Amino acid sequence: MPSHDVMPNMELYQPVQVEDALAIADRLAERGWLVGGGQDTYGWLKDRAKSADALIDLSAIESLRGIRETADGIEIGALTTLTEVATSDLIRGSYSLLADAASVVASPQIRNIGTLGGNVSQDVRCWYYRRGLSCYRAGGNLCYADTPQGMNREHALFDQSRCVAAGASDTAPALVALDASMVIQNLDGERVIAASEFFVGPANDIENTTVLRPGDILTSVRIPYTWANAEFYWEKVADRNVWDFSLVNVAAAFKITDGQIKDSRIVVGAVQTTPRRLNEVENAIRGNSRNADTAEAVKELSTTGARTLAHNGFKVSLMQNLVKRAIIA
Repeated sequence: MPSHDVMPNMELYQPVQVEDALAIADRLAERGWLVGGGQDTYGWLKDRAKSADALIDLSAIESLRGIRETADGIEIGALTTLTEVATSDLIRGSYSLLADAASVVASPQIRNIGTLGGNVSQDVRCWYYRRGLSCYRAGGNLCYADTPQGMNREHALFDQSRCVAAGASDTAPALVALDASMVIQNLDGERVIAASEFFVGPANDIENTTVLRPGDILTSVRIPYTWANAEFYWEKVADRNVWDFSLVNVAAAFKITDGQIKDSRIVVGAVQTTPRRLNEVENAIRGNSRNADTAEAVKELSTTGARTLAHNGFKVSLMQNLVKRAIIA
């Protein structure tokens, strides 16, 4: 049997220009694997749960790094580290929701290496899938987690079409709440996709969690000025305060006029594969004050349609309470 203590053999490409990376990615197509910080990649490859003929290491492409002001907001290079996002004066000053989310991803060591692009592009964390079992997401015909005996404590409450795995990104809900856009390039050119459409659920695509396809490279994230300096709320609940993935998290932004909620974005993570925006809750609280009465009135509305599995029922009350806390703040 092959040893799992060493990486499998594969080619390595290290382009220094985006144009070269795009050409290599297009030529290799599904044979190639794009690497930023590599925090998600190397676990897959070392465990042999996925394989690639070649790695395309993007870390030397300086144009994919950095945080820049634009005419209508900011633009963050996809290779910008999570530590840089969390500590940026520009982001902390006007878009602190994203900085707060980035600041609690994994551990300081991982944030120093892990990138914003990698965090939003990572695959789901279901252990059946990650151990290489032939589940629906891996091309099989069974969901091992969605059974009475399945280990599904951390799994999804919503959008459970064959796969009940939950998304793992902490920054994704914050980006959706901020109405961010994702800039994607391939040899055909550039396209800009709303963050809310960048992430895809199993009902639309059982094998992918984003719209990225072979030959595509996520080059940057744009955040418009629309929600700059709003009232923000971020909270993550995990089993451990360091390194762990969210059981549930919430990212919220509020525009307040004369003490009343004029507009809001409330997005919950780790309850389905994609960030879950609570449109009905946003509509229900419009025109009300941020207080306990408003929060209590929409608590149960926030989890309408949830389907609990054998071991994740606690997520319903957890999600309701996080939404309440976000509204009350």
